Amino acid sequence: MSDLLEQSPFDPATERRVVIIADWLPPDFGAVGQYMQMRAQSLAQRGHDVTLVGLSTKTPSTVRERLGDGSLTEVRLQASPVPRGSLLGRLLWTIRTNFRLVWGALGPLRAADGILFTGSPPFLIHLLVPFRFLWRGRLVYRITDFHPECLIAARSRPSWALGAVQVMTNFWRRRVDRFEVLGEDQMRRLRDDAGIPAQRIALVRDGSPVKFTQGGSTEPRPAELGDACVLLYSGNYGIAHEVATFVEGYRLHHQTGTGRVRLWLSATGQGAEEVVACLSALKLPFHRSQPVSLERLPGLLSAPDAHLVVLKDAFVGLVMPSKIYACLESRKPVVFVGSAESDVDLLARATGTPYWRISCGDAGGVATALEALADLRRADERSSVGSMGH
Repeated sequence: MSDLLEQSPFDPATERRVVIIADWLPPDFGAVGQYMQMRAQSLAQRGHDVTLVGLSTKTPSTVRERLGDGSLTEVRLQASPVPRGSLLGRLLWTIRTNFRLVWGALGPLRAADGILFTGSPPFLIHLLVPFRFLWRGRLVYRITDFHPECLIAARSRPSWALGAVQVMTNFWRRRVDRFEVLGEDQMRRLRDDAGIPAQRIALVRDGSPVKFTQGGSTEPRPAELGDACVLLYSGNYGIAHEVATFVEGYRLHHQTGTGRVRLWLSATGQGAEEVVACLSALKLPFHRSQPVSLERLPGLLSAPDAHLVVLKDAFVGLVMPSKIYACLESRKPVVFVGSAESDVDLLARATGTPYWRISCGDAGGVATALEALADLRRADERSSVGSMGH
């Protein structure tokens, strides 16, 4: 994740005190929190005095330590999990949590020379920007997911209320000092849709949160997958992630094709539950497990034959599946169901590893890609056997 750690929006000589606000911090599962913890550690090593404020499902805590030429204070606020079954419940949770995060960081915020916040939890901008007269530090908004655009994209029909929130959000966005985006697709959204000048936007990619070492440990494959070609989906499988095209293509592969590929779903989220329900109803083979800790992630990502990444067209430029970095770092083939306009396609094509992109709606393309993946695995096995014979 060199891009993220090597690029700093703050100068330690003039902006020594930095506050970072995120959502779930490790060991709780959350990609944004994982990345922001690493960012905080890197900034401290560079000479900043960093306060990282986030959430925890465990006991609240405050931990201080010296790092390099600076220091890091991690403040964890205890919070209940997001009530994902109710839009109103999520909204109330978000409002309450945002106020708690700002209140919990109030002292450091008022003393900070620089403030870095993300899109998780959403709508934090509606507190930090209107009340910026309370703090002197430069505001840097690292857009992970766009809100309320994601809510709008998830709806089947327009909402005047969400439209009004979007107008207000863009109003506050134009008053942020600097933006960091995860991809070129996000940069286009921010520049063209929100009207943010290009000179205030920096492309700073996440990168892989883990390193892969030769001979490192590998998670055991689930026994029920047998000796099949294993396709892994890992991490969050949420509302932005495509379901129908993959499920139908997977069905075709098993009912009219060779059925040599098996899905391993190590994921949480609404999309994961939908995939499980669909595949169970169709009586198609798959294995479900929970996401693993960051320490075990290299072993998990090294275990399958290939990785699955999915993204709905409506969310291109709004959401960047951060899992793509570690998937590509593993040097395993990637199957992507999504648009060529997404930076997922841009990154995957640049690696030179085997890669298939299938447009949303093209279930036949998914079935074809799975056959090609199984053929690749068989060819690799034959090559391996041949080299052992010599």
